[in-house]
Amino acid sequence: MVFQGASALNLDAKGRMSVPAKHRDALLVQGEGRITLTKHPDGCLLLFPRPEWETFRSRVAQLPMDAHWWRRIFLGNAAEVDLDGAGRILVSPELRSAAGIEKEVMLLGMGSHLELWDAATYAAKEQAAIAQGMPEALKQFNF
Repeated sequence: MVFQGASALNLDAKGRMSVPAKHRDALLVQGEGRITLTKHPDGCLLLFPRPEWETFRSRVAQLPMDAHWWRRIFLGNAAEVDLDGAGRILVSPELRSAAGIEKEVMLLGMGSHLELWDAATYAAKEQAAIAQGMPEALKQFNF
């Protein structure tokens, strides 16, 4: 299953997020509702169904010693969560703080995983990327 699309969501007072049905169904099929969240240095959180996480975790664990801080960022901050009966996940206070997430978020499907952004941060970074213009790699891409 492939995750794609953007969803504007809100966290509740306890830091729980309702996963949209299209993603919830895929998470239930792929990982039986078991999810891993971790930090990303771009300022968002990565959300993986458990089988995709295990693949990612193995790749990160094999990084050379000069990448030990990246192992710490990705593996040391990983939190395993489960979808609850209402289709929500709990985003820990530590991970919310790391991504600057308070209430309004954007959940983006990125193929094998999802990204969770603070909505204002995502909007600002998207506008900055657009203002910089298309990177060389996309100039040859046919739309």
